[in-house]
Amino acid sequence: MELRQLEYFVAVTEESGFTRAAARLHVAQPGVSAQIRQLERELGQPLFDRSARQVRLTEVGEAVLPYARAALAAVAATRLVVDEMTGLLRGHVVMGGVSAPSVLDLPGLLAEFHERHPAVEISLRETDPESLIEAVRAGRMDLGLLGIGSSVPAGLDAQVVVDQALVAAVGKDHDLAGKPAVGVAHGSAGTPAVGVAHGSAGTPAVTLRELADRALICLPRGTGLRAALDEACAAAGFTPHVAFEASEPYVLGQLAAKGLGLAVLPESAVAAAKDELHVLEITEPRLRGRMALVWRSTGSSGPAARAFIAHARRRLPDFG
Repeated sequence: MELRQLEYFVAVTEESGFTRAAARLHVAQPGVSAQIRQLERELGQPLFDRSARQVRLTEVGEAVLPYARAALAAVAATRLVVDEMTGLLRGHVVMGGVSAPSVLDLPGLLAEFHERHPAVEISLRETDPESLIEAVRAGRMDLGLLGIGSSVPAGLDAQVVVDQALVAAVGKDHDLAGKPAVGVAHGSAGTPAVGVAHGSAGTPAVTLRELADRALICLPRGTGLRAALDEACAAAGFTPHVAFEASEPYVLGQLAAKGLGLAVLPESAVAAAKDELHVLEITEPRLRGRMALVWRSTGSSGPAARAFIAHARRRLPDFG
C-alpha cells in the first residue's frame, strides 16, 4: 500500500469522481483509476460503487476513509515538523476572494510570497461571500478577502484594507443632475427651497431614502460597497433595486453616464468619468464601503498559513 494510493482514494471521494480527482491532482485520469484498482486488490475489497452515475463509497470504503485521511495528515505533519526545524517552509495555502480592487495589487502580494517561499503552493479561489466565510471558519481556506458591513462575521478576525466614502453618480441628463452645488437652495424671493439635500461644503446630495425607487448600478454582493448599501437600506426599511452590476467601479460610472441609472460607487472612482457625471453625496446616513482580510479566530493553522496571513497583513493597508 502506497501513500499515493491513499491520496488518490481521498481525492476521488472528495471530488465524487475520477475525472475531477485527476484534475485536482494534476495527473491523467487512467492513472488514478489504475492506482485505485491496485489498492482495492491489495485490500481484497472494492472501495467504490461504480454502478451508479456518481461514484460512491462502499461500506468498506466508508470504513477505510478516516484511516486514509489520518495517514496522510500524519505524513504532512511529519514533513512540517522537519521543515520548521530546518527553516524551510512548505505546505499549501488557500486564499478566497469575491472581487479585489486593483489598488490592493493582489497579484503582487501573491508573487512576493511565492518568491520568499517557493516551496509553498498557493491557491486563489473566487467564490460567493457565504461560501467564503464558511470555508475560512472550517479551515478549508486560510485567508479571505470580502466586503463587510458594520460587523465582522462570527468566528473570524479581520483587518480592514479598504475604507472609502460612497457617492451617487448620474449622467448629465438625469433629473438629479439639476441639484445645485450650493450650501442652501433658494426659491423665489429668497425663500428656502423644499426637498433639496446638501452634503458637506455645499456639495449636492441625495438622501438614502431617495434611492428607494431608483434603478441602481452597483458592485456585486460580497464587496464592501454592496455590503454597506444593503445594510443601510435594510435599516431604512427597503431593498435597493439594483438593475446593473459590474465588478469594476469605473464601469459603474460609464453605465450611469449613459443614462442607465444611478451608480453607487467609491468616491475615488468618479475621477475617471467626472466630465460625464454629476456626483452627489449620499446622506442620512452617509455610507462607507469596507473590504477586509478575514481569517479564523480560533483553531490551529500550519506554519505556511501563519506566514501567509502575516505577509498579507503586512503588505496591505490597515484601516483599524
